[in-house]
Amino acid sequence: MTALALALALLGSGRTAATAPRRPAPPLDGLVVRSNLETSVYVDTDNVTVVTPTISGSVESPLSGWSVGGRYLVDVVTAASADIVATATPRWREVRHVIAGTAGYKPGDLGGALQASASIEPDYLSLALGATGAWELHHDSVTLLFGYTYAGDTAGRTTTPFEVFSRPLARHALHAGTSWIAGRATIVTAVVDALFERGDQSKPYRYVPMFEPGAGDDLPAGASVDLVNRLRAHERPLEQLPLSRERFALTGRLAHRFSTSTLRFEERVYVDTWGLMASTSDALYIFDLDRRLSLAPHVRAHLQTGVDFWRRAYELARDAQDRVVPPDLRTGDRELGPLRAFTGGLGLHCDLSRTAGARRWVLSLQADGVLTEYLDALYVARRNALFTAVSLDATFD
Repeated sequence: MTALALALALLGSGRTAATAPRRPAPPLDGLVVRSNLETSVYVDTDNVTVVTPTISGSVESPLSGWSVGGRYLVDVVTAASADIVATATPRWREVRHVIAGTAGYKPGDLGGALQASASIEPDYLSLALGATGAWELHHDSVTLLFGYTYAGDTAGRTTTPFEVFSRPLARHALHAGTSWIAGRATIVTAVVDALFERGDQSKPYRYVPMFEPGAGDDLPAGASVDLVNRLRAHERPLEQLPLSRERFALTGRLAHRFSTSTLRFEERVYVDTWGLMASTSDALYIFDLDRRLSLAPHVRAHLQTGVDFWRRAYELARDAQDRVVPPDLRTGDRELGPLRAFTGGLGLHCDLSRTAGARRWVLSLQADGVLTEYLDALYVARRNALFTAVSLDATFD
């Protein structure tokens, strides 16, 4: 969870009223219990499927200002992508478990929250701990947001103990921003994120095809596995990325609640020390069909350049001793190359509660189509994907 999400959660239901239809305020003399069940499915034309069941819940005391919550999800990934085929690796399946918990306390204008999470895979372990705060000023019309998160990752190889092979990675994330109530139904938010990474992020399974000088010119974007194998040199070294990276992002969000609808627009610009620059624009419009039913069309556009050391086809060179050597930095991760991605989808939210009261059940359905174009990569020039999710939210006052 980002610092922005944690901080907004500290502000209570009134702070996020512009992003969802209003619900009755919780009683001040009891607890509010929320739970969520969700299952999502992702499939794409690169033969990747991800099924993710999730369960989460929280308990808060509006009068005392404290809250606790937890979340557990499982990612079941099945893949036979072009990269796997290129290395003659059979179709594989992997399971990731994520456990996260939060605890917050906000008795007045100043509040804070702690977050801890663990992500466990057969060959990867990530542990994170963070703290986020929110401070309301000017009669609660302006809120300052701030936070810090540390994550320690360890990458390895399946069936190989970390004591035998491991690559540590440390991440330090800083967040700061402000949220401003511009009107009775309008919220403007701006957040700056800075992430400092130290360690080797190279994938221990990713081999990069090499080519003789000049041979890469004959490879078009999206070149097939057969064509690459026919033209490449014998050498195929492992991926090697820089050992440090600084990332910076600025995010602005505008949310406005009309009488029967909600509009939210978000813009994020990003730059890092690897030379990658990106812009992400996201728009969501929720309109009420009646008291119980609402539709939410959603569009998103993401544009990015490639990192400084990106090459569609890496070529071998000779060193001072006339030895054939690969470039010092090399990657086969097309997500680090220039690309553009467009998302369009629709959400449906249905209030299943019989009457407005202390118990509320909401069923949500979401479907998004994603088109990604890789402008200068091997194997895949275009990828189509479909993301679907169904969730059930329950609130008990």
